[in-house]
Amino acid sequence: MNILILGSGGREHSLAWAVLQNPKCDRLIVAPGNAGIAMIADCADLDVTDPEAVVVFAGEESIDFVIIGPEAPLAAGVADALAASGIAAFGPSAAAARLEASKAFTKEVCDACGAPTAAWARFTDAAAARAHVSAQGAPIVVKADGLAAGKGVVVAETIAQAHAAIDEMFGGAFGAAGAEVVIEEFMAGEEASFFVLSDGETVLPIGTAQDHKRIGEGDTGPNTGGMGAYSPAPVMTAAVTEAALDRIVRPTVAEMARRGTPYRGVLYVGLMIENGAPRLVEYNVRFGDPECQVLMMRLGGQALDLMLACAEGRLADMQVTWAEDHALTVVMAAAGYPGDYGKGSVVGGLDALPEDSHHMVFHAGTARAEGLWRANGGRVLNVTARGATLQEARDRAYGMIKGIDWPEGVHRRDIGWRAL
Repeated sequence: MNILILGSGGREHSLAWAVLQNPKCDRLIVAPGNAGIAMIADCADLDVTDPEAVVVFAGEESIDFVIIGPEAPLAAGVADALAASGIAAFGPSAAAARLEASKAFTKEVCDACGAPTAAWARFTDAAAARAHVSAQGAPIVVKADGLAAGKGVVVAETIAQAHAAIDEMFGGAFGAAGAEVVIEEFMAGEEASFFVLSDGETVLPIGTAQDHKRIGEGDTGPNTGGMGAYSPAPVMTAAVTEAALDRIVRPTVAEMARRGTPYRGVLYVGLMIENGAPRLVEYNVRFGDPECQVLMMRLGGQALDLMLACAEGRLADMQVTWAEDHALTVVMAAAGYPGDYGKGSVVGGLDALPEDSHHMVFHAGTARAEGLWRANGGRVLNVTARGATLQEARDRAYGMIKGIDWPEGVHRRDIGWRAL
């Protein structure tokens, strides 16, 4: 098969790595990719949010299967355009992708199917939103309704913080994503990420993970795109997993089908678990980043078979084969992230690190010039390892970091601390 992956981050590097483990893959192109991905696959300069351009490119390159990594191409209708052209694609339609593209839409779906989630209200006016917060009190959660690259959520500990977040969102900090704001009840408990595949009818769980969103150790400081993750998530016991499937995931998939917009693709189910009872925090319509990296390390080449079966409506015939192991990834970021950060610093030592089924560095934001690796983004590397235990995976990942010479880089030293 000729396979095209759309995206340019660490998530797409790990997807490419897993796909290449499968003998069904004859040729792999990643668009636009990054410098690390270019070491294992062809990369192409392509506007992945332009459905027509993606279809034309796929036709020219005789692509059999397209895996859509980030949310923006999904919201733009790339999966719809590929389907209309007869090209198999992994990812939901634009209508189904509203589960991520609009927080308010997701809440409406949850209300319609009875899925447990936080109490909520929507606003298009800052004054009304501030009045609601003042009446409800804090802590409270303020969300930009649309896509904001994972940064449009503020957990406000005081009313003043909530008011500031409202003013920032309506003031244009997140562009059109903040034209409408959703304000939610604060949910206490432990967060976990649950990943399932859906072909519109069948739901197949493919793994759990927990990530570390905050920049600082002990989960402190501002939110980021994610500073590390591990899989599986200990809090996702068999009972919690079944409750999430029965009360949240299957009702949502059924409601989407009832609306005439069946959900096909991976569904990232963000959960808050308190006293063994899961409630929905949010849906994402793609693999998380960096959760995808730990899932791919554990799934390996079967990931391609599962994604292909999902796209072709064959999930009822599939099962996931898990090794009884653990994976952990540590994000190395440029100093200053998630605020202002510099680009261009040299990252040394990468070429001497092991690359095998238990050790991988997935590149999120690097450039390669004159034989040197350079930082070219906020989140730059995902140092990832597998082990028989979480502690072993953690030790291997941090052992690899010791071999990386990057004075301008920063990372958390406590990834996995909740589980350990």
